Amino acid sequence: MKKSSNILFTVLMYSVMAFTIVVSVFPIFWVIMSAFKTNAQILSSPFSLPTSISFDAFAYLFEKYNFVKYFINSLIICTSSTLVSLLIFSMGGYVIAKFDFPGKNLFFALFTITLLVPAQAKAQPLFGLVMKLDLYDNIWGVALVYLSMGLAMSMFILKASFMAIPKSLDEAAAIEGAGFFTIFWKINFPLAKSGLATAGILMFLNNWNEYFYASLLTSADDTRTLPLALQFFTEAFSYDYTKLFAALTVVVLPGILLYILAQEQVQNSVASSGIKG
Repeated sequence: MKKSSNILFTVLMYSVMAFTIVVSVFPIFWVIMSAFKTNAQILSSPFSLPTSISFDAFAYLFEKYNFVKYFINSLIICTSSTLVSLLIFSMGGYVIAKFDFPGKNLFFALFTITLLVPAQAKAQPLFGLVMKLDLYDNIWGVALVYLSMGLAMSMFILKASFMAIPKSLDEAAAIEGAGFFTIFWKINFPLAKSGLATAGILMFLNNWNEYFYASLLTSADDTRTLPLALQFFTEAFSYDYTKLFAALTVVVLPGILLYILAQEQVQNSVASSGIKG
């Protein structure tokens, strides 16, 4: 009886997992598949595989529109904001995780509580700051705002990653004469690569898909990011499904590839998040 119950539970568990995977992956697969089909094929048999592979829609996007520029803008903004954020926030996460000082818990609470503040509530002060710095309609102004947006999430992840590193390593290095920065850069920073990868991927993907601040802080075509371009394509090609799906594929594919390349680090970070040094 117990064996039958275990088998039933296992079948049920795998069924739920399979259903979740299908529901999550199929829409993305369908969009990418449809980008290689013609409008007639999409309308006549939307769920069938393409009878022939055609890159005409992608060629149209990059030849007739400034899609390369949009892609480069998003890549520069997201990469620069992510790398600088990781550099700065890793220092903050290390100090909060490893040292005790007055107001430590208050500082960390103030960082994390910003997760509860809607983006629209911060729009006015951030817009005013960007205007005073003369960075409106400039990709570096958008990058500066994106840098600040990842603070709470990154600090939360990185603090847990540094806490998972045994303090005995720091103490041993200090006995050998290593200073504060040496202990951070040569010992803790490399060992926290799983947490850094997780925070970096989440930050990059959030910035890559962000629309509100990109539309608020830019207006020229030369500073347009991919989400803004996608909004334009949704309106301009509402009946040209092949080109619309091609644009969607260009937007979603980089994030998928990034996660595939770094998924091992993300899994290691999740697995070690409950370990304390």
